[in-house]
Amino acid sequence: MYYIQETDKPVLIARVFNLIEIVNDRIILPIEEDEIIDEKKIKILTKKIIKILDKTNCKTIILSKYLKKNEGFVEKLKSSGLNIIDGKWLFLVMSEKVIDYVVRKKEFKKEETNVSILVNNNFNDYILENIKEIIRKYKTVNIVTKQIEKFKKIEKQIMDEEGINITITNNKKKSLVRSNIILNVDFDTELINKYNIPEEGIIVNLQENVKITKKRFNGISINDYEIKYQNYDEYDYEKEKYYDKKDMYEAMIYKKQPYEYIKRKIDRDKVEIVKLIGNRTVL
Repeated sequence: MYYIQETDKPVLIARVFNLIEIVNDRIILPIEEDEIIDEKKIKILTKKIIKILDKTNCKTIILSKYLKKNEGFVEKLKSSGLNIIDGKWLFLVMSEKVIDYVVRKKEFKKEETNVSILVNNNFNDYILENIKEIIRKYKTVNIVTKQIEKFKKIEKQIMDEEGINITITNNKKKSLVRSNIILNVDFDTELINKYNIPEEGIIVNLQENVKITKKRFNGISINDYEIKYQNYDEYDYEKEKYYDKKDMYEAMIYKKQPYEYIKRKIDRDKVEIVKLIGNRTVL
């Protein structure tokens, strides 16, 4: 895996000829922060990056905070078949911690908090285990899905294992109206806006960046976050300036491990949410 970033002081010759520098596991591009990268330069740099990665059979990269903001550059890299670590997988795994953070920041009472989870196809062990943890703390939990029959089996499993009943629904008018917190696993912008959304609701979009287009929506739609952690043995302070901690931490995890092992590592490293970044504010 390689980290890709801009440079502090690009040499003129490097800028003119688009010369890329490789330092250990970092690919340093001949551009400065806040520099506008035109389409031609994006194409040239992407081609050179691919050539470097092909030599080591590498397909996974992390982009600096600045480069992630350049949508054209990101899309070009993705269309070249690269996997860009962006913290979204970790966001999904930490769903329970995200809910706890919102409740603490907004000073909600746990017993009065209504949580809705929007999920259709992206359902796995990580989501199931987080749902179990969430319902142990917040007794009113709804799963909103088009896959009603599929999730009825999950409903029975949770009832048998936890003795707690959850609601499985897809009522677009009523499913979300009482929800304080909406955990959106895989509804896209078009789909979520078909539902009646609480005017002051808090929506956490775990996988896709979603925009709420309802005119009366005055709540918070969260698409990004940041963490802190205490795994100093693996933390690279030199990279802290350029890269998001959530991306760096996600890169450390072997994702094919069972959920219990990943959760144990997260707990051991004292991983905590430090901010949730929304459309109107930062929590």
